[in-house]
Amino acid sequence: MPLKILILEPYYGGSHESFISGLEKLPFEFESITLPARKWKWRMRLSAPYYADKLRELDRKFDLIICSTFVDVASFRGLAPRWVREVPLLTYFHENQFEYPMQVNEERDMHFALTNMTTALASDSLAFNSAYNLETFLEGIDKLLKKSYDMKLENASAIIRDRSRVLPPGIDFSTIDTINEPEHDGPPVIVWNHRWEHDKNPEVFFNALLKLDSEGVDFRLVVLGESFREYPPIFDKALKKLSDRVLYSGYAKSRDEYAGWLRQGDIVVSTARHEFFGMAVIEAVRAGCCPLLPNRLSYPELFPKELLYEEEDFVQRLKECILIGKRLSPDRAMELTSAFSWDALTPAYMSWIMDSLAS
Repeated sequence: MPLKILILEPYYGGSHESFISGLEKLPFEFESITLPARKWKWRMRLSAPYYADKLRELDRKFDLIICSTFVDVASFRGLAPRWVREVPLLTYFHENQFEYPMQVNEERDMHFALTNMTTALASDSLAFNSAYNLETFLEGIDKLLKKSYDMKLENASAIIRDRSRVLPPGIDFSTIDTINEPEHDGPPVIVWNHRWEHDKNPEVFFNALLKLDSEGVDFRLVVLGESFREYPPIFDKALKKLSDRVLYSGYAKSRDEYAGWLRQGDIVVSTARHEFFGMAVIEAVRAGCCPLLPNRLSYPELFPKELLYEEEDFVQRLKECILIGKRLSPDRAMELTSAFSWDALTPAYMSWIMDSLAS
């Protein structure tokens, strides 16, 4: 009989959705209970009693449970049927609320960060998508607990580190790999494929492009990524001024269209102030875009130093990339990304699950 695994994901969308899609290809019997990716604060506050109720209705047991950090695991295990406390529960950290960026003028609610901490303490095993995610989480715990007055938890971060491992989310490259590479005989095409939000630091990116445009440096631009009702005004300002250079801007309508635009690119750029992993960049690199990334966050874990820049060198490095205008060779693109495919990562995920059953 295959192992029966229950996945609880109250924020089913984006990277969380693609992660589960890949996970369900492992040789186990999976069942998922999901909710749409919206109102994340309500998800974190109420998913525990919601899922506890669902399991009582389901009246069925599983061998193992996997949650995301949008489930308050400590509350869930206390409210759920008894068998939930008797089987391994694993939590995957796509992000942590100590380091997650706030909206402009928004104050951090440490309740959510503490929920992440108690979730980690109440889980049997943890996986983080990057060492950067893990280390900022543990640093956040240590800093916060220094303010806890007479309620000292001396070993909290040590306990959490001991049950943690770094497991990048597997990526399905099949759509990108099946799209033929087009001819690249015009000016170099720069790709931006990030959310249209302040934490991705679009002002630095677009101001650099506007400067190079004023110097007569020739390039084309593809701006992908999800936008929301409110987004930084630099997008409208820059896209208007660079309109003769823009090949496309907006959210791609399908996975095929998205992959097609990545294939059109020569350079992919990040100026992010926040990144727990970097799936969008890895996808662009797989498509052949040469990456130019900040030497911080998760990027030094993912790519060699020659593809990283220091803040003060960004405009000059971008100019050099444009003037060279050279895409990655197919072999180099594979070399830089193959470690992040589900095929490559399956043994590590199998080990995470099987180790939790043995402990």
